[in-house]
Parts: sequence; structure tokens; C-alpha cells
Amino acid sequence: MIKKKERLRLSEGERKHIIQEISSLLKIQFSLKQTIQEQQQQFNAEVEELFLELIDFFDALEYLQNYMRDNLAYLEPDEEYLLKTIADIENRLLQILEKQEIEIIDFQDNYPDFRYCKVVDIEVRNDLENQTITRIVRRGFRLGDKILRPVEVVVSKREE
Repeated sequence: MIKKKERLRLSEGERKHIIQEISSLLKIQFSLKQTIQEQQQQFNAEVEELFLELIDFFDALEYLQNYMRDNLAYLEPDEEYLLKTIADIENRLLQILEKQEIEIIDFQDNYPDFRYCKVVDIEVRNDLENQTITRIVRRGFRLGDKILRPVEVVVSKREE
């Protein structure tokens, strides 16, 4: 014998109760998604702050290395080893940043591209056109498409 499927019949009260339960679950689901999104944003902000601190550490090493290189004539032979050691530490730090997909912005242009550059000073130079980059103060870094820190540059200005 073939049995007919029985259709489940709910009373009006049971239907309202099920709808309230589903509504409650949907509200909880929405709230959880919102909480997860907020936590992810907080986590991303904390990670970005850590990366900026690592970049500051990189800057300190780079400054020290450049200072020592500029004053190499005054350094003792053992201090040249110190200069190489600092360069090695800087390279290791760059490797750590690269593992986190943080890249140095390789900016080689003569004029600032304000998507990647920030002018931090102006130098009077009559031998150059206005807005020519005369030096890079601090290198810039990016995480994917997000600029963590722009390239900080000094540009020329003709004396008028």
C-alpha cells in the first residue's frame, strides 16, 4: 500500500512562534556578522599600527646607516663592520615586512606624484624647474593598494 504524505498543519499560534524564532535568529545572525566585521576592522587597524612601528624602526636604521656612510672618512675600520651590520639588520627588517606583503614604494620620478608622495620641504634651487624632487627624505610603504606612508620628498622652487 502506498501511504499518502500527511501535511503538517500548524495552528496560528505555532506559526507566529516559529516566525518569531526565525526573526530572532536572523537578528542574532546580523548582530554576529556586524561584530565580526568590527573586530576585523579593529584587528586590521592594530596590524597597520604594528607595521607603521616597524617602518619607523626601519627609518632609524636607514638614518644611522646613511649618517655613517656620509661620515665614512671619519670612521675607524671596525666601524665599517658596524655599518655593514646595520645594513644587514635593515635588510632583515625589509624581509619581515615583505613577508607581510608590505612593499617599499619604488618611486624614481623627478616630479612628485601625489598619490605616492608627500612634500615635506622646499629647497630654493635656480638650476632646477619648480617641483623637481631634490631628495627623498623617507621612503614610502604600501600594503597592497593601501599607502601606509607616502614617499616624503623635498622639492625645488626657483627664487623669484
